[in-house]
Amino acid sequence: MENRNDQIRIVQETVAGKEITLAHVMGGPAPIIYQKLGMNPAIDYRSSAIGIMNMTPPESAVIASDIAVKSGDVYLGFADRFTGTLIVSGDISDVTSALTAVLDYFENELHYVVCPLTKR
Repeated sequence: MENRNDQIRIVQETVAGKEITLAHVMGGPAPIIYQKLGMNPAIDYRSSAIGIMNMTPPESAVIASDIAVKSGDVYLGFADRFTGTLIVSGDISDVTSALTAVLDYFENELHYVVCPLTKR
């Protein structure tokens, strides 16, 4: 008979790889998404987009944010060196260009494994 006071201990471990696991452009997101993310809500929502990326090692987000803001007229909404998350916003074409530049650099110069850029 199993004792209900027994606790299961789960150890979660991440293996540091050099990869970008998510690269997505959300075209024309609802204004509430900007508000909930704490981003600039004073933009033209008809031509706007939010781009999100996730990468390991997580410090890569610092490099990715530099490339993104230099590759397009994008607003840096969030860059987290602890989780590897990057969020940018701007016109759809600028966000797409910025994320594409990050993917290209990481794949060709840093030799990361990268996922394809997805859009919706």
